[in-house]
Amino acid sequence: MRLAQHMSIASDRIRSECVEANEFHELSQRYQVMAVPKIIINDRVEFEGAIPERDFVNAVLQAVAAKEA
Repeated sequence: MRLAQHMSIASDRIRSECVEANEFHELSQRYQVMAVPKIIINDRVEFEGAIPERDFVNAVLQAVAAKEA
């Protein structure tokens, strides 16, 4: 989440939100949260668990490409 927040500060085209899965059961069920962190980008790309920064940035780029396609 920290990297997502840094990216949203660096670019006005990126927005990040952190949601506590235990407090928002409806969202947890909607996105089938089984582990944390669960990252969802534009409802198109998602992954669970910590990943290296390079992989996170690649996932953001993948989500942007999917949205533009």
